[in-house]
Amino acid sequence: MIESEEVFFRRRRLPHQDVSGHAVFITACLHGSIPAAGLREISLYREKLKSVPKPDDGGSDQDWEQVKHKKLFALVDHLLDQKSPVNHLVDSAQARIVRDAFYHFAEDRYELLAFVIMPSHHHWLFLPNEDWAERAMAENRAAGRKFQTAREIISHSVQSYTATMCNRVRSASGQYWQHETFDHWARDNEEVIRIAYYIEQNPVRAGLASSAEDYAYSSARVRQKLGLSLSDAIPKIAEEDR
Repeated sequence: MIESEEVFFRRRRLPHQDVSGHAVFITACLHGSIPAAGLREISLYREKLKSVPKPDDGGSDQDWEQVKHKKLFALVDHLLDQKSPVNHLVDSAQARIVRDAFYHFAEDRYELLAFVIMPSHHHWLFLPNEDWAERAMAENRAAGRKFQTAREIISHSVQSYTATMCNRVRSASGQYWQHETFDHWARDNEEVIRIAYYIEQNPVRAGLASSAEDYAYSSARVRQKLGLSLSDAIPKIAEEDR
């Protein structure tokens, strides 16, 4: 990870923070994958967390905000795994589209660190390529486009493409993904390893596989096949080996 950090903070319905030189953990949910009751539960829990005082050993204010963010995210992930009424990605054709989209720009726009495609959402961990990011943002500025961070450019291209292609498979139209993603930047390599493990174990936690490597649409299977550790990036490999 690089030492000089450029930080971009955005807030829409969800907070978004980008820190150059650090890996990004993204969760994208299918449109409608969290029912109204679930959204209310999330909203109530968010308000409850706001009133929880920072413990004496809670570290800095930023550290405590990260703790609360992780608690809220754990609830969201549980609702997506256990209570989602929308599960388009159980279809292998759609899951392959998303998986192959992750590979498409690997080793070019970013290092692909981990991913899993679940029935109602995906988790994705990547490290943007700094040289590519500078060029892409400069091109956006020169073209007079709305400012986007490297994360936003990468995520938008994948979400837009996969939405179009998956809707084509479904013979459907309209919104495919929820408009906003949940995202979190990894502070160091230790956190990258923890997040990669969390991502790859998701099918096991959800009861979809007995081991992470058994799940078809996860980096765990490729990691085992190539003998990679959790700190290694997933290379772009031939489609038949995925």
